[in-house]
Amino acid sequence: MNKIIYLAGGCFWGTEKYLNNIKGVIETEVGYANGNSANPTYEEVSYKNTGHTETVKVVYDSKIISLGFLLKLFYEVIDPTRLNRQGNDVGRQYRSGVYYENEEDKIIILKSLDDLREKYNKPIMIEVLPLNNYYKAEEYHQKYLDKNPNGYCHIDSRKFEDVKKRIDDSIVNLDDPIKDMLSDLEYKVTTENATEAPYLNKYNDNKKPGIYVDITTGEPLFLSSDKFESHCGWPSFAKPIDKDKVIEKNDSSHGMIRTEVRSSKGDIHLGHVFDDGPSNLGGLRYCINSASLLFIPKEEMTLKGYGYLIDKVK
Repeated sequence: MNKIIYLAGGCFWGTEKYLNNIKGVIETEVGYANGNSANPTYEEVSYKNTGHTETVKVVYDSKIISLGFLLKLFYEVIDPTRLNRQGNDVGRQYRSGVYYENEEDKIIILKSLDDLREKYNKPIMIEVLPLNNYYKAEEYHQKYLDKNPNGYCHIDSRKFEDVKKRIDDSIVNLDDPIKDMLSDLEYKVTTENATEAPYLNKYNDNKKPGIYVDITTGEPLFLSSDKFESHCGWPSFAKPIDKDKVIEKNDSSHGMIRTEVRSSKGDIHLGHVFDDGPSNLGGLRYCINSASLLFIPKEEMTLKGYGYLIDKVK
């Protein structure tokens, strides 16, 4: 099945050649995305502040390569902590971004960035937004490095050949895209109501400001300012961002009577809610599995499309 994603990573000459060499990529094209004018020229994008970024339109076969693996390869040739710069190219037209046409791609993108974040001590400055507009660049720029082998490129040319050898072996169940997107633990927790190990999970000790979203849909669920230390071994929150974001159900499994918490949009298992929380915070404890969540740091919320909630994060 052919799918499309738009990737911006500095000068599109080298980015296009690199992406075009990936097994499973069918077609690439360079252009200008998410600006504020129609049909811009290269000169206008470069010197007249049109707001566009140099972008590669990537058509790929999802039966050969997953979006997650494609993004992983893309991140390997950019510095994700740089804002408006890659290599020697500086300016807003060189900002890094991932632009999607299908809403279901957003959570895959966010999860890939969550994995990437573990490798850096700086904020990830990759813009994640729906594709608002895209205009094909002049023919001169298409497959530029194929026509001009000695042309400027910010990517080490050895990576063009190395990436041809990379194969995505993560596609195991094309009939269940959620299973392909999640780790085994994440899948068992979210869809089979399993519980992850206490204390050793990803967000139990996370004290950074930001928001926690549904790992399968990206729906905002909890604020860091409502997170507290309960010493239970799992992330605990006093309340959800909005009561409508979660569903509560009776749970009599394992010989106990509890109240299960599920996300309303994704309908995944999150954890349980108890009435032993701090009285000054309302008395409730939403005990949530890290495996059901993605964390978006406050400094990345605007870039990831959650800027409208930033005033709620303290």
